[in-house]
This record gives sequence, C-alpha cells and structure tokens, in this order.
Amino acid sequence: MKQSYSLPVRTLVITGALGTVGLLVAWDQGELPTAHAYHSPAELEELRGGGIGLASGANNYFRASGDCYGCHGADNVGPVLANHNALGQDVNTLDDWRSTMMGNSARDPFWRAKVSHEVAVNPAHQSELEDKCTSCHAPMGRYDKFLSGNGHYSIGELTNDPIALDGVSCLPCHMQSADSSGLLFSGNLKFDTNNVVYGPYSEVFGAPMESFVGYAPNFGAHINDAGLCAGCHTLITETADLDGNLTGDHFVEQATYHEWLNSSFNTNADPEAGLSCQACHVPRIDDGVIISALYDFLTPRSPFGQHHFAGGNVFMLKLLKQNLDALSLTSSSTRFDSTIARTNRMLQQHTLLLETFVPDRTNDTAFIDVKLTNLAGHRFPSGYPSRRAFIELIVLNEIGDTLFQSGRWDGNYEVVGHDAQWEPHHDVITVEDQAQIYEMVMSDVNGNKTTVLERAKEPLKDNRLVPHGFSALHYTYDTTLVVNVPASDIDFNHDQVGVEGSGTDITHYHVPMGGYTGLIDVHARVWYQSVPPRWNEEMFSYNTAEIDSFRTMYEAADGTPVLVREQILTDISTEVDDIAELGVHVWPNPVRDGILRIDGIGQRVTALEVLDIRGAVVARYRPNGERNWQVILPERAGTYIVVVHARGKRFTQRVVVF
Repeated sequence: MKQSYSLPVRTLVITGALGTVGLLVAWDQGELPTAHAYHSPAELEELRGGGIGLASGANNYFRASGDCYGCHGADNVGPVLANHNALGQDVNTLDDWRSTMMGNSARDPFWRAKVSHEVAVNPAHQSELEDKCTSCHAPMGRYDKFLSGNGHYSIGELTNDPIALDGVSCLPCHMQSADSSGLLFSGNLKFDTNNVVYGPYSEVFGAPMESFVGYAPNFGAHINDAGLCAGCHTLITETADLDGNLTGDHFVEQATYHEWLNSSFNTNADPEAGLSCQACHVPRIDDGVIISALYDFLTPRSPFGQHHFAGGNVFMLKLLKQNLDALSLTSSSTRFDSTIARTNRMLQQHTLLLETFVPDRTNDTAFIDVKLTNLAGHRFPSGYPSRRAFIELIVLNEIGDTLFQSGRWDGNYEVVGHDAQWEPHHDVITVEDQAQIYEMVMSDVNGNKTTVLERAKEPLKDNRLVPHGFSALHYTYDTTLVVNVPASDIDFNHDQVGVEGSGTDITHYHVPMGGYTGLIDVHARVWYQSVPPRWNEEMFSYNTAEIDSFRTMYEAADGTPVLVREQILTDISTEVDDIAELGVHVWPNPVRDGILRIDGIGQRVTALEVLDIRGAVVARYRPNGERNWQVILPERAGTYIVVVHARGKRFTQRVVVF
C-alpha cells in the first residue's frame, strides 16, 4: 500500500553530470536527519569506473537508467552508505545490471547481426521483423513509439535512440502492469502508463522518486512473480516459406516461461516448494539495505534482490568485454568480470548434476552410464535456439593411453563426429563419431534444417534436458515439446521405476575393450556453447554491416566451450572374474533397502570388501565362520563393487543402490 507523508520541505533544482535531474526534496533540520549531498559530476565519473555514462532523459513514457543512478547507484558519501550489504559491500542495482545481457540487449552484436540476417532473407518483412525484435531487446524505444500510435519501430531508429539503447532497463520491468503478468507473450508487453513504478516493498516512501523523476513508487507483488518475465521469455513467431510468403504456421522460438510452468518450480502450483525466475536470477539477501543514496534515514529494506541477471551466456559477455569501445558500452571490464564470474557460477553450481557409473564390464565391453540431472527451473539449455550442451566421454587405460573418446571438440570449437546436418539424440553410444548433444534444431517448410527464424516451422530435434516435474500431460506441452527422443530411451525424464518428471537423462556408452581387463580412468564432462560455429554458417553467408561487424568480433573471440560439470572415476577391476565362479550369490541387485545379502561365503573366502565407484573402501569384512552375510551399504544411490578375495585372486560384482 502506498504511504503518504506531510512534511516540511524545501526544493532545489539539481543539475549534475546527468543533466537536469529534477527537484531534490530536502527536509528541514530538526524534522528528520539531513540527507547527504547529491553526487557531483566528479563523483559520478569516478563511480562509473569505465564505459560511457548511462543514458539520461525521457521520452513520452519511459525514463533512462541514468536518471535512476543518483539514488539507486553507487554511494561513497557517508556517514551511512546506501546500497551496501551488511558486510559493507556495494550491491547497487545499476552497476550490477549494466554488465549483464539484459543491460546490453539493444547493443548485443549477435542479436543485431541476426536481425540483419532475417531482414536480408526476407527484406519485404523488414519493418515487422525489426519491430518484433526490438519489442524485447529495446522496449523503451519500441513501446514509446507503439503507445504513441506512430507505427513500427526500426533498427535505424534504435541506433540513434539513447533511451532505447538502454536495453532491458529499470522501467521495462518495474512499469509492467500487474494484470498482465504471465498472460502476454511474444514481446507483447503491457505497461502502466500512469506515472507509477512497482517494487517489492509494501511500505513505500514516495516523495523523493516523485520529485526526482516523476514516478510514484507502488507495491507490486507481481515484481517477484515469474509472470513478469513471460512477455519476452516465451516467443512464438510466424512461419514464412522459402519465397517469403507467410504460411499461417507458427514456431516456438523459446518457451522458458512455459517450461517453468511445466515444472516443480512453478510457484502457481506450489507456492511453498516452488521458485520463481527471480529467486535464481535476482538472488535475494536478507541484509537490510538502504535503497536510496540520498536518504540515509530511510528504513533498510529486506530481503534485497541483487540485480545479477546471471544466465549461461559466458561467451557473449566475454565478447562484449573485449569490444567495450566499439560497441559503446556503459560498463567497465571489471564489472563484466563480475558478471562473467556469476554466470560461470550459475552454470557450474546451479545447472546440472553429473553422475558417472560403470554398472558392468566384460573382456569385450565397458558399460558406462552418464546421468545428467537438470537443476534449473526450465530446460537446459533454454532460450534462443543457438544454445547447446554436449557430453564428452574419454576412457583411458592404466598408462594413460586413450581407449575411447566421444564428444571431443576440435580447433574450430565444433563437436567431432557431428553429423553433416544435425546429430540425433542417442540413448546408447557405441562408436566415437557419435556424440550426445542437447539442443533444438529448427526445420523449414520443406523439413530441412534452418537457422533462419522466420523460416522455422517445427523442430527436427529438441532433446534439451527438461526440468524436474516436467510432464507430457501438462497443458503447456504444446509449447514445450520433446522431439525425436526415441521411445526406446526409457530413462529420459523418467526415474528408475519409470515415473515421469525426473528431469534426468542417462546416456549409455558401450565402450569396446578389445580384451583389455586392466584399470580404466573415465573422464566425463559437460560443455556449453551459446553461439556454436555451425549456427553462424548460414548467417555468415550474407554480408551486411551488422553481420560483418559481428563476424570480425566472433573470429577474434575465444570460442572455447564452457565447462559445466566434470567427473573422473577409476574402475578398479584389474580382473573381470565373476563371483559366481566361487558359488557365491550376491543379491538383490539393484538394492533398494540398503542391505546386500551374500550367500555361500565358505572357508575359501579370505576377505570381502565393498568399494564405491572411485575405488574407496566403504565396508570390509573378514571370515567369521558364517556362510551367509548381510552387508549394510551407504545410503547414497550409485554403483558399488563387491570384491571377494579367494584362491589368491579378486572376484568382483557390481551392484546398484537406488
């Protein structure tokens, strides 16, 4: 609820580095503590620390981020520092935001090149294509023109519009109307144009913001709701044939919001157990934070949402950092380093679980399972269709020679063994030129692979890992289809007893051993690419100013895929002799209650050990005269190896614990 105040005030017109900002409200001595001075031009220049200044000023409906910086930016003037956490660290929203993909959405050279590519393919659709693309990447420019009734917005207008170049700035989120949250998609956004902005705090002190920038702050519960992101993060496009004629078909370019709806993260289905988009991408801290640099007396706010907006696009963030001046970016390389580190942390700590097992092995074959569990509240990868992840598996013998490798990448950062057009989904991999790649592949009206979005009619493949709780029976499934994952792959999004919604997939590798029975080291890695080489081939066959500029930047960039997860294990079986030869029976397998029974021990057994998959001993037993033993296994699910010492040899059997 908005709070009103009646206080004795005096007003001053403030002019600083951002131009004339507006009226500063300063309270008389004795009424409330005096706020410290507004940042001087010299202070603002120091606080920026690199990059051009943030845009300032306003159009008919929106105001640029620079006009928010005076209060919500860096504060280095005491005695009380606003926008700092309990440890005294600067957590101001503007500096965190300005080095993100959200903050650079309108300057993103890959996006600019891709829009140019779409226009080059279908030039008659230029105005519609550019208007649609700018609705999410440059909303303050596009929607100012749209709401003013002046027609389509163009890339040409964008390049000369400093407010549009602000990208997904403060107001495109904080001005969204509550009654449209989660209901509008494909760049169709609804804004409250009554000079209000919405925030997460119910007690609002509105006078400063109203005086400075002319917006009245209001509480809006929807600001923390995933529906706030829906307008841009589910995008359905129209389909054109190869002659540029619209066919009436539609294609789901991305459905990140609908993927979230079709998951156990959905707070609409379970407010207690679910997590919104903001819970991960605007991570909250419980510290009390004064959120205005001008008003030290304000009550600290908690929880405080840090505007990190970390996703998975490490490659583009590094490319932006390397081209600060060429792209006229507003952030410094140091701030980009912070966002890159957060993005790496998101990928490597909050995206996937990787588990590798050797459930069986013979003289001829090592059976190796690589299990991935999606930890995200949407598909992995999600978003724009260029993004992909792939598994690399390398098997080495005891002296380090390579016995098998799948999913390597070459000097051009392309996956070795990738099929000429697209790599199918694999349940079982038996040869080195097969690789497991999780991706969406688009097809045109003739069923051929395409990277031209307007030509996309349907996916040829979409085996991206689905989130936990995902169901083919959910009402959103028409926008979140799993495509060309064969029915024989019974563990894709199904647990060990066949229940759907696990958010997992197991790739089964049958590695030829050729009679080798010694120790093997298994290296499993998951790599991520946001702009893989093959995606650019079709676009790079065209020459426009935007494509040529991006090509130069791309070729100079480091295209090394980002390592998401890695696991190395050693299979300790130096001999593959079966326990059954001794007349010993190990059961049940798999083990579901944690108790393994071993019958027929006899006097010839000198010792028994249970090892985990990495060779660590988790249980050891010596003969005690008993013929039948019960072994208590660890609670952790996985593959274990029972080793029986007898006849001067070691006999092994693998058991799986669920």
